[in-house]
Amino acid sequence: MTKLPLKPTMSELKKFIVDSELEFAVVSFVDFQGTVRGKYVSRTKLESALDNMSIPILTMALDPTDAILYAPIVADVAEGYPDRPIKLLPETARLIPWAPERRNLMIMSQMAGDAVEYCTRTIFNRVVERSEALGYRPCVATELEFTLFNETARSIIDKGHRNLQPATPNKTYYSLVRQEVQSDIYNKIMDMCLGLQIPIESLHEEMGDGFMEVAVRYGHDATVPDAAALFRTFAKVVAQQNGQVATFMARWSNQADGQSGHIHASMQKLDGTPVFYDAADPNKISAQMRHFIGGMQLLMGDFMLMFAPNINSYKRLVPGIFAPVSAAWGIENRTCAIRAIPGSAKSSRIECRTPGADANPYLSLAAVITAGLHGIENRIEPTEPFAGNVYAVEIPEALRLPTSFAESIARFRGSAYARKYFGDAFVNAYADTRKTQLEQFSALVTDRELERFFELV
Repeated sequence: MTKLPLKPTMSELKKFIVDSELEFAVVSFVDFQGTVRGKYVSRTKLESALDNMSIPILTMALDPTDAILYAPIVADVAEGYPDRPIKLLPETARLIPWAPERRNLMIMSQMAGDAVEYCTRTIFNRVVERSEALGYRPCVATELEFTLFNETARSIIDKGHRNLQPATPNKTYYSLVRQEVQSDIYNKIMDMCLGLQIPIESLHEEMGDGFMEVAVRYGHDATVPDAAALFRTFAKVVAQQNGQVATFMARWSNQADGQSGHIHASMQKLDGTPVFYDAADPNKISAQMRHFIGGMQLLMGDFMLMFAPNINSYKRLVPGIFAPVSAAWGIENRTCAIRAIPGSAKSSRIECRTPGADANPYLSLAAVITAGLHGIENRIEPTEPFAGNVYAVEIPEALRLPTSFAESIARFRGSAYARKYFGDAFVNAYADTRKTQLEQFSALVTDRELERFFELV
């Protein structure tokens, strides 16, 4: 088997294509939802695509089931749904472990030309570049929660998404019994991660029926959201290959807790020196860490749409199920949106508990870094840390987060900070697509409405 170098250059990738006698490859990209989409292309097509390829920009604004989320710029019929250029990224090339040789190459891409303003990967990269220009290198990691079901894609539809059977019963956090009984799927997921170069640090049972969590290893660049997006896609593939289904929906049932996409973040100097630790502080928290938290408290509400991008996201953001309802922070406090984790110089960090597992990882990571940098740059002091159960205390109005999809859309669209840091074009397009989703769901008659109103109204 011809070996593909890790993070190949363009010349190394071209050499691999020749030496491996490649027939077909998968070219992929990530849409606004954070869904990895793609297609097989022939070797001839791929060789030309390395220099020039395009996709319908409409695909950036599709829900997972291809409902069109209209936005005047990216999905307007008046424009005729044009193609826009994409740039293939040779450093993202990897091999799909179960695909036959000659057809196992996968390459990620990002928008190019005048479409870069709507590319979530580009937005993340610009945030990293801004951080480095200010003298800081972000160090970030993601955790993704998901639920595994003993169902198939067809059985779920046939059941009308009701009475589904999770892979395990009861809440069994870190249970070795559950883990070892399910060792087959665990091993398949870990093998997938190794084969696809998705660096994970842990994989375990979470607190709920069929509930699992993966921690993606920390990093400093787009390889972190790349890994999160790829895991979310290929864990579903592995589950269905195993006769099961995995969901990363923010909350799939009224009886289940929400599914998070927690982010761990800290800052380093450009030489790698950590800056979130201060041995002289009683809590070992440096001024930079404190200001980072202050920036997050200030801007989390404005950026909520980047953490909670779907109407379902707000079913998770309710008191009592380990999801935040305000921009409170506390030291090792999991009832807060911002959990400060003091430790050694290398391990001191914050955990942002606001994003759901359904968030686009490029956007949720960009939002955390941007808010924190704003705090550092402007020396924004946070509130005093909250202790105990934050759900049970009165929260200042300034720390309250949007409680609905509609409020988040309006706040994001009207945010001077979002426009300053992410650009008018993206803010308008992203808010427009979310507004379309809201309108689509607002017109739907739900089962609960029928139960409550059908007979007796």
